[in-house]
Amino acid sequence: MKVVKALDEQNVEQEHTEQEQVTDKKTGYVHIKKFHFILILFFLVLLSTGITTFALSFGEEKVITVGTERSEFDKLYAAYDTLKSGYFEELDQKKLINGAIDGMVKALDDPYTDYMSVEEAENFHSSINSSFQGIGAEIQEKDGHITIVSPIKGSPAEKAGLKPNDIITSVDGKSLQGMTSSEAVTIIRGKKGTKVELTIQRPGTDAPVKVPIIRDDIPIETVYGEMVGDGIAKVQVTSFSTNTSKDLAAKLNELQKEGMKGLVLDLRQNPGGLLDEAISISSMFVPKGKLILKVEDRNGKTQEYPSQNDGNPDFPLVVLIDKGSASASEILAAAVSESAGVKLVGETSFGKGTVQTAKDFPDKSNIKFTTAKWLTPNGNWIHKKGIKPDIEVPLPEYASLSIINPDKELKLSSSSTEVESAQKMLKAIGFDPGREDGFFDEKTQAAVSSFQAANNLPADGVLKGDSTIKLMEKLREMIETNDTQLQKAVEVLKEEMK
Repeated sequence: MKVVKALDEQNVEQEHTEQEQVTDKKTGYVHIKKFHFILILFFLVLLSTGITTFALSFGEEKVITVGTERSEFDKLYAAYDTLKSGYFEELDQKKLINGAIDGMVKALDDPYTDYMSVEEAENFHSSINSSFQGIGAEIQEKDGHITIVSPIKGSPAEKAGLKPNDIITSVDGKSLQGMTSSEAVTIIRGKKGTKVELTIQRPGTDAPVKVPIIRDDIPIETVYGEMVGDGIAKVQVTSFSTNTSKDLAAKLNELQKEGMKGLVLDLRQNPGGLLDEAISISSMFVPKGKLILKVEDRNGKTQEYPSQNDGNPDFPLVVLIDKGSASASEILAAAVSESAGVKLVGETSFGKGTVQTAKDFPDKSNIKFTTAKWLTPNGNWIHKKGIKPDIEVPLPEYASLSIINPDKELKLSSSSTEVESAQKMLKAIGFDPGREDGFFDEKTQAAVSSFQAANNLPADGVLKGDSTIKLMEKLREMIETNDTQLQKAVEVLKEEMK
C-alpha cells in the first residue's frame, strides 16, 4: 500500500513547480523527483492490516519502499488524508479509525456483526461471563430497529412486561434509529437503582408506549427447575452462558433425587449464547455419535458435530419453544428433535441460523462477526424461518397485551389504547370492567376500585403507579398459572411415560 503525504500539503503546492512520479513494477519502488524544495515524508504503521510504509530521503530524489501492495485501500487512505489536511477542525484520529471500521461492518447489512467500542465490548463480555447491571433483555438490530429478542427471567424488563419482537424506538427520549445493538446496549444499561424510560412499539398496536424501568443487578443464573407433579419436572434454561451445562447437570441430578421420571425442558424466550454450551447440553439428550448440528463455511465446507454422550437419558423428554427461542436454543431444539425423536411443543422459534465469533483488538475494542451458518442434523437452515414445533400451542390472548406506563394516569373519561389494555387485564384476572374498547367509564372505575381494594391499595378508581404495576404483576401470575403451552407439554409427556 502506497501512502505518500506531505506534512504541510498546502505549502508544498505553492512552492513546487514540477513533479514526476514513476512506479517501478518490478521492484515495487515509487520514485518521486521534486525541485525547489525539500519534501518531508513520513511513514504510517497500519495496525489493523499489518502494513508498514517506509520513506527514505536522498536529497532531491525520494525513494519510498512499499512493504505490501493493497490497492483496494487507496480510496480509504485518500479520504483520510483529505480530511486530515482539509477539515476545518482538528480531527480525532482514533475516532476516524473507529468510524471507518464501524462503516465496513455496517456495510455487511448483518444484524449479528458488530464493531464494539471499549465500553461496548466490556458490556458484551459481561453479559456472557458474569452478572451485570441493566434492564435484563436480549436485543438485536432488525430492519433498522432495535428489537427485543427475549427478556431475561426475573429481570426488570420481564417485570415491566417487555415481550419478544417489541421495538425500542427511543431511550430517555433519544432515538435509536440507525444504531447497532451494541450502541443501544450502552445507552440502555446503567447502574442499579437508576431509572430509564423506553419507548416501546409493540407489533399489532397503533401507538407507542413509554415504559419506565428501574435498572437492577442481572445475575447470569440460567437454569431454574422444579417438580410440577406426577413425577414430572420442568427445567427452564434462559440462556447459554459459561456454566449453563454444568448447572443443568447439577439441577437434573437434584431433580432425579426428588423422583423425576419425565422432563419438560423449557427453552421459551431463550435468546441463545455460547455454541460450546449448546453442544454440551445437546449431548445430554442425543445418543452418542448422532449429529447435533453442522456448521458450513462460506466455501460450502461442512463440519459435523456429533453427540459425545453415552446414550439417551433414562427419562422421557418434551421441549418447549416459542418465538423468543433463538440461536443456541434452536440448535438444542433441532438436535433433540431430529436426532433423538423428542417432541417440540409451543410456537415457531425465532430463526437465527448463523454462527458468530468475537475478536478483541489491543485497545480492548472488539469485533463480533458472522463466520458461518449452522444447519440442523438433517441439513435444514432455519435462518429467518425458525423451527416449527410438532404441536403448536398459543398462550392465551391476554399474554400478548400491550404494556401500560405506570407514570400515566388512567381515570374516568380517559380514552386510549392503554385503557383498552387495562380493561382486558382486569377482565383476565377476574375484575370485569364491562367493556374493552378503551373508554374509561364508571364500570371500569368500579373494576379498578375493586382490584385496588383486593390488593391493599388505595381504592380511588385511578390506575397509576403502584396500581398499574400490581395489575401487570397479577396478569403475569395469571399467565404462569394458565400456561397452556406447559400444560400441553405435560400432557404429551404423560403419554410417553405410560
